[in-house]
Amino acid sequence: MLGNRSCRQAALCIRAAVFLLLLSGMGAWSVPPWAAQANPPAPSGGGELPPPPPLGLDDIPVPPDNPMTREKVELGRLLFFEKRISADGTAACATCHMPARGFSNARQYGVGVEGKLGIRNVPTVLNAAYYSSQFWDGRAKSLEEQAKGPILNPAEMASSEERIVKVLGAIPAYGEAFRRAFGDPAISLDRAAKAIATFERTLVSGGSPFDRWKFGGEEAAISADAKRGFDLFKSKAQCVKCHLVDEFSAPLTDNKFHNIGIGMDKQKPELGRAEITKDRKDRGKFKTPSLREVTRTAPYMHDGRFNTLEEVLDFYDKGGHPNPSLDPDIFPLKLTQKEKKDLLAFLRTLEGNAPRVAEPEAPR
Repeated sequence: MLGNRSCRQAALCIRAAVFLLLLSGMGAWSVPPWAAQANPPAPSGGGELPPPPPLGLDDIPVPPDNPMTREKVELGRLLFFEKRISADGTAACATCHMPARGFSNARQYGVGVEGKLGIRNVPTVLNAAYYSSQFWDGRAKSLEEQAKGPILNPAEMASSEERIVKVLGAIPAYGEAFRRAFGDPAISLDRAAKAIATFERTLVSGGSPFDRWKFGGEEAAISADAKRGFDLFKSKAQCVKCHLVDEFSAPLTDNKFHNIGIGMDKQKPELGRAEITKDRKDRGKFKTPSLREVTRTAPYMHDGRFNTLEEVLDFYDKGGHPNPSLDPDIFPLKLTQKEKKDLLAFLRTLEGNAPRVAEPEAPR
């Protein structure tokens, strides 16, 4: 008899095989970007979406007013790479969220049209589907709202709904793509944002060595050093207070905001979440990012000040930067060098099955 876990894995494999067999006759247009992964998430049942989550993650949240379809995913993928809608034709979502760089950009700040620098580090969009708010300060309540931000931001894509309608409306393939995704060829900023958000919900990374050890029962999946690091993560290092792990899944974020002192050490302190809520208690607070794929998304912190995870650990070890609003869970940890090495070994086990997404040929 197979155990529950083995049955679930076998069922997922069968679903994946059936789904890919169905896709083989559908043409390249309808193939979602995750279909080429080594371990692609497979829709359950008769191929419905969203696909089941990878090991270590909960079900992918999808809002009822923006259901996931293959056609919408594919339109979102095209728009994610579409530079022509930006003010000077040089910037797209993928300009900052590069698939080859962990869907970040490996720079301190984002770079927009005319080479303009942003004011924040570019967070990865991997697993952004699981966030209850978007951006470092949480100003967007959904991926749909987030997608509009960079499109309209003068320092990023500097576009407008009028430009989107004009540019995409002049490309016949986009009219057909919007018709496939929404039932008619009408183009709008709202629809573009819904398609991009739908595509981003497929950018999920799980099934890491840590997941295989913690949730899959593979004792050999991670090293003894990494296991000691996880013990430290839960105890002396206090990481798990914000980067959550439970017995069923590991989001590695609490979806909340904390003041750890980053930005409060500047001549003009960065208020972070307080800029949105106007609440003094939120001064200096920024969102807790997930630690999944953290080794692939340097530099770190909302201002990109740290180039290495070693620097990040040293910062936490000293207790952050003192300020009147410092989170009470931030204090000197007194970690040894061996303990820091074990923590780093654990963090390296969080590299999962991140989707491989190729830039599509621009529609004509």
